[in-house]
Amino acid sequence: MRVDADFSAVHALADGSRVRLRLLRPEDRERVREGFARLSPTSRYDRFLAPTPRLSEQMLEYLTRCDGVNHVALAAERLPPGRTAWDGVGIARFVRLRDAPDVAEAAVAVVDDAQNLGIGRLLLTTLVEAARERGITTFRAWILPTNERARALIEELALDAVRPRHEDGLLVYDFPLPGEAKPPPRAPLYRLFRAAAAGLTVVVRRLLG
Repeated sequence: MRVDADFSAVHALADGSRVRLRLLRPEDRERVREGFARLSPTSRYDRFLAPTPRLSEQMLEYLTRCDGVNHVALAAERLPPGRTAWDGVGIARFVRLRDAPDVAEAAVAVVDDAQNLGIGRLLLTTLVEAARERGITTFRAWILPTNERARALIEELALDAVRPRHEDGLLVYDFPLPGEAKPPPRAPLYRLFRAAAAGLTVVVRRLLG
């Protein structure tokens, strides 16, 4: 596999900064805590399905101890021009479903001050590659019925996406992974996760559930 424990890729961004992608590690615990604090209360609610002012120690343990096969998380670190320290700015992850081993729940998030630079696209394309290497064929998206912006976007993609079903008060969509290593710009999966990474919370994780 290319996206393994030793994976590291550095990309140049349009603003002159650089971004480095790698797998998330247990020692990133405090960085995850700090990144979560940079999310708005609305984004936290949509992502965790409940008011979540802070991450518990149990949730931090879950988020940072990934096995690299069934639970994979990518970290994005940005190095702005003239700086010497990398700043954590985004995370993409998937978690394989136990009862459907070729399906995974997935999420992409980029902090507000690093959006619209292409970081979400890089995270998504790499996450898709990692998933395909591990036998995942479908990403599952969960949204709150009250998330009108997300529903509008997904309805626009309805001809290409599986029709939603209702589970536990949520809307559930399944998106086949594109066969290409890099999803074409108009692919439903690409557009959905690009919007999520740009601040529209369309993907939620039922953590620890």
